[in-house]
Amino acid sequence: MTITSPHLGSTDDWTDARLLFALEEVVEKELNRHLKVAKDWMPHEYVPFSDARNFPGYFEDGEAWQPEQSKVTDIGKIALVVNLLTEDNLPSYHHEIASLFGRDGAWGTWVHRWTAEEGRHGIVMRDYLLASRAVDPDKLEQFRMAHMAEGFESDNRHSMLHSVAYVAFQELATRVSHRNTGHQSGDPVCDRMLARIATDENLHMVFYRNLLGAAFELAPDLTMQSVRDVVVNFRMPGHGMPGFERAAAQMAIGEIYNMRIHHDDVIQPVLRYLKVMEIGGLGPEGLKAQEELGLYMNGLDSEASKFDEKLAARKARMAARGK
Repeated sequence: MTITSPHLGSTDDWTDARLLFALEEVVEKELNRHLKVAKDWMPHEYVPFSDARNFPGYFEDGEAWQPEQSKVTDIGKIALVVNLLTEDNLPSYHHEIASLFGRDGAWGTWVHRWTAEEGRHGIVMRDYLLASRAVDPDKLEQFRMAHMAEGFESDNRHSMLHSVAYVAFQELATRVSHRNTGHQSGDPVCDRMLARIATDENLHMVFYRNLLGAAFELAPDLTMQSVRDVVVNFRMPGHGMPGFERAAAQMAIGEIYNMRIHHDDVIQPVLRYLKVMEIGGLGPEGLKAQEELGLYMNGLDSEASKFDEKLAARKARMAARGK
């Protein structure tokens, strides 16, 4: 693809429609690369169905759920529910990206392929949770209904560039959350399942990260502003689910996802790979955004260090109490 010079015309010329058209060949290239490296997998091959038994209700021989029936750790259960409820909103996510990116050409092919791959994640996680009796099935369904009934609107639905920037970071954040949940679950079967999901999420991140890199070549000032806005205002897509704030705090303490992880394992890797802080030739607005992004990252690192100290102190107290 021959990329148009970013300085031909003003930044106002880069409408969403123009950017979608200009990036179409990049999307096709990245889609073809993705299809070559992605591996199909069967959700049922990751679920311990031999451990399953009937729940009360339709079946007369149903066995009521009890917390001790699962080997999954308490923090693993909390994170699994958060991760699954996040995946459950796939219909809304599909609507958002299909509305922004379209349903035709390479963009449309990617939208549908991404949706199909993401669909596996919710399937396998719910089957695992029910078969292994890791969580109360009634509460899980009640949470799902409440979460989906609220609907979902992306913070970045107003802009194609903001949306691309967001998913470049969010897909990596989801990968890290799944990976760490598996490590902290206490169940090798769960760890294996979530490692499989995390591999998918990483491939999705690579697609969007490379697309974001192409956007920097096309419209560096606008893309820099979008990245700044997304990083400064970043929220996980599951923020509206019931009890999210409490669950997020527990996941932070449990080292599944916290400020240090967000800084070191999510934001910095994408910025570093794209050399965002080294991009030159920016106009006034792009330079301002780059500087503000750098200041924010410094502040985030400082806040993460404070969190690290508090977490270390908490661990020390717990150890002193013999817990």
